Amino acid sequence: MYDYFQLIGNNVEVIADGMVYRGRLIEIGETDLHLETDGGWLTIPVERVSSVELAEEQ
Repeated sequence: MYDYFQLIGNNVEVIADGMVYRGRLIEIGETDLHLETDGGWLTIPVERVSSVELAEEQ
């Protein structure tokens, strides 16, 4: 398991509410996770996140 703060700035896969989101992890706060994706910026409530993992290179 990763220390989530060490993943900031890296490409990650986030699973939240059964959906997989891929992008660069920008910030993790007490309430929200901020992800920069190809389609724009996403803000995901931390309470909905079930996992954050380093993305494999594609």
